[in-house]
Amino acid sequence: MHSYEHFWLDPKFWVAASFVLFLLLVGRKAWAQAVRMLDRRGERVRSELAEAARLREEAEAMLRQADADRKAALAEAEALLARARAEAARVAESSATEAEAAAKRRERMAMDRIAAAEASAVAEVREAAAEIATAAARNVIAERITADADAALIDRAVADLPRALRA
Repeated sequence: MHSYEHFWLDPKFWVAASFVLFLLLVGRKAWAQAVRMLDRRGERVRSELAEAARLREEAEAMLRQADADRKAALAEAEALLARARAEAARVAESSATEAEAAAKRRERMAMDRIAAAEASAVAEVREAAAEIATAAARNVIAERITADADAALIDRAVADLPRALRA
């Protein structure tokens, strides 16, 4: 083995020194590169966290809006249902009133027809009674009154005429 008078003359020293210097220079540059890379990664993680927070806030806002829209739609549906029920009740009441009025009109028309039929029947009965009475009177007169009785009736009527005219 070879022994050197001064350690700086030993090539192992210079190899070790140059290796340490290389490590310092490259390590510093590598360290700076690693720090930059970690900083970029940290910034990316921070931006992703900020984006996630923003998206979460948007999702919560959309959820609140959807809940409000659902409640509004539910209230509107209830209002529509209430209006429909009121309209149905009004239509039912109107239909019942119209049906009752129509029934009264039909009843009145039926009563008018009955009254007309009754008046017609009464008139027919009167006509038939008058015809029967006329025929009966004609028969009675024809059977009971003779030419002599007829002349006596006419004479009596003519004699009563001045008294009837004074009255």
